[in-house]
Amino acid sequence: MAWWFWIALGAVLLAAEVIISADFYLVFFGISGLVVGVLALAGVNLPQWGQWLLFAGLAVAALVVYRRRWKRRLQTADREMLPELEGEIGIAGGEILPGARGRVVLRGSDWDACNDGPATLTTGSRCVVTGVEGLTLHVRSES
Repeated sequence: MAWWFWIALGAVLLAAEVIISADFYLVFFGISGLVVGVLALAGVNLPQWGQWLLFAGLAVAALVVYRRRWKRRLQTADREMLPELEGEIGIAGGEILPGARGRVVLRGSDWDACNDGPATLTTGSRCVVTGVEGLTLHVRSES
């Protein structure tokens, strides 16, 4: 197969991982596609079945060797953010009813937020971060 096919396949698989969050599987198939494409571009001539075999072998080997380690490292980085943001003061970007979702400005960035407190957060009111779940802040009124 042509080198550009493998580069395109690798790029599509990497983009799919980002878009659909495939639990960190497609990354290795995407990287394997890019490697096979670069080898084909460099002049390594393999038959079509050899290219597919190399693609599958690289992907499976990378999955077995690296996936658990990389995923653990990424999850550790997520957990480290929780204590850092907990207790920070944000500003409600709009009215957020108790139990509802809205936007909060924290450290100059807009965040999705869930009001876990009993009071309604009005636009511009100060709120305290009580937890982080993914990219969503859990907040309550400061007062």
